[in-house]
This record gives sequence, C-alpha cells and structure tokens, in this order.
Amino acid sequence: MAQELTAIGKGIKGALPALFAPDAKAAERTIEFFTARIRNPNTRKAYARAAGEFAAWCAEHGITALGQVRPVHIAAYVEGLQREIAAPSVKLRLAAIRMLFDWLVVGQVMPVNPASSVRGPKHVVKKARRRCSRSMRRGRCSIP
Repeated sequence: MAQELTAIGKGIKGALPALFAPDAKAAERTIEFFTARIRNPNTRKAYARAAGEFAAWCAEHGITALGQVRPVHIAAYVEGLQREIAAPSVKLRLAAIRMLFDWLVVGQVMPVNPASSVRGPKHVVKKARRRCSRSMRRGRCSIP
C-alpha cells in the first residue's frame, strides 16, 4: 500500500514504505510521526531517509510486517551500518527508528518497541587541551 506523504504543506517525494503501511491505522500513525511530531524540516528529512533505508533493509531480509521486526533485526541493521558509515550517522539512524517505533507503540499499532533495547555505537568527542609554558600557567594562558 503506497500513500503520498504530505508534510506541513510540502509533499515528500516517494511513497510510504510498505513496512510502515500494512493497514490504514499504521500508515496514518506513521504520517503523523513525520508531520506532527517532528517540527524541523531537516530533522524530518533525515528521519524519513533513515526510516526508508531501514524499511528497504527489512525488505531485502524478508521482513515484510511490523510485527516481524525484533531487536535482533535492528541490531543486525546497526552492525551493518557501523561497517559503512561513521558512528554519529549510525546513532542518528537508530534514534530515528527508536522514535518512530515509540510513536507506533503509543498509537497502539505495535505492542512493544523492538528498538528500545538496541544499543548504538559509542562516540566520544574529545576536547583539545590548552598548552601553556610554565610562566603562562598562572592564569595568563591564551589559546594560540
């Protein structure tokens, strides 16, 4: 079932993935997620791309219904992404999937969120330290 997705006055190109539109209630709830829940257009676009990529991955692996998605499937998807893209990008895609499934659970489309127990990659941002000479350590250190 393909439906055109209209988000805040703009049409989103493409159709709703079959994984998220098995029936009218699931399709409506998915469209609500992208229109009512996400206000920033850039976030909406990134999350829509992440949901579409996950749906395509599921189709490639024989997962055709929302009820078939299990934490092991999402974990395998995340592991595959880690080999291809950077950790922050994987974390964004996992966050999008988690939020979408949370929205579907709240709307009683699914009984549980299969993505809630999946851990994402660790990503630590280190700050640069200032290097000062001994004479400059008394509070007069400046960043070159």
